[in-house]
Amino acid sequence: MKTNGLVALVALVGLSLSSVAGYAQDAGASGEVKKIDEAAGKITLKHGPIKSLDMDEGMTMVFRVKDPAMLKSVKVGDKVKFDAGRVDGQIVVTSIQKSK
Repeated sequence: MKTNGLVALVALVGLSLSSVAGYAQDAGASGEVKKIDEAAGKITLKHGPIKSLDMDEGMTMVFRVKDPAMLKSVKVGDKVKFDAGRVDGQIVVTSIQKSK
């Protein structure tokens, strides 16, 4: 009987980890850089849905960036993957990287 309990526990942990991994993948978004305003710390992105922010449709938006240094890693026209969240009531890009 102890073996069955151990197998059930291992299966439960495995399912939990796969759920967390799936959630982490869905938290990001894909887009294209349309404009960069380094002085204002803003970036304009044409993006698809951002599930973590309950945005079910794509659109073009201006975002503030968490760290203005991130803007140096991308240029207009780049395809990007990014994460965005709410900071002090505003939607902010928290990470960004070029897509392959």
